[in-house]
Amino acid sequence: MRVADAVAARFSARAFLDQPVPPEVIERILDRARRAPSGGNLQPWHVYVASGEPLRKLIGKIRRKALLKPRGEKPEYDVYPPDLHEPYRGRRYKCGEDLYAALGIPREDKPARWRQFARNLQAFGAPAVLFFSIDRAMGKNQWAHLGMFMQTVMLLAVEEGLHTCPQEAWSAFHGAVGKFIGLPDEQMFYCGMSIGFADLDHPINQWRTERAPLSEIARFLTDD
Repeated sequence: MRVADAVAARFSARAFLDQPVPPEVIERILDRARRAPSGGNLQPWHVYVASGEPLRKLIGKIRRKALLKPRGEKPEYDVYPPDLHEPYRGRRYKCGEDLYAALGIPREDKPARWRQFARNLQAFGAPAVLFFSIDRAMGKNQWAHLGMFMQTVMLLAVEEGLHTCPQEAWSAFHGAVGKFIGLPDEQMFYCGMSIGFADLDHPINQWRTERAPLSEIARFLTDD
């Protein structure tokens, strides 16, 4: 598979089939992803893989916590800047509206929207979740390296016929997740990534986010 094809095929799947992923496939993806770029070769990424009964127990634990605190714990980092300005605020708003529109959920149906959001913490039915963390001593540069590692994982998953969904929603329950996976104190939990076989017939997986045109994000400094 060409890299360009994997990039084009990748999307954030939000509905998965009840079909397990062989452990050796996930291991192969992570092993190959170790070649992701890393400044100074620090390789600041850490990943914990949960599937089967352990994942079911974690989802049950988070569900019980979410009943008491729907918004979770105090986050350790801002998922989005607190004062998000344009054009970023508009992009985020449209993404959310288009997502619910794909499911036929109107804006005024708040309970249905909350139920859909809660599916984040059920891994959208995926058979496995990868939980990513980084050493607390690392800075912004190394967070970028973690992101490159995750992107490499997602593209390799496409090559294996799988789909993924990176989910910062898990960070709202970082304490519970960290305790469950045995996260050392020196590591900060970042996010989860559902991985499995996407239900391509589900409406949510037929919707795609829009992308800004190249002219809006790129500037070419060349000879006249």
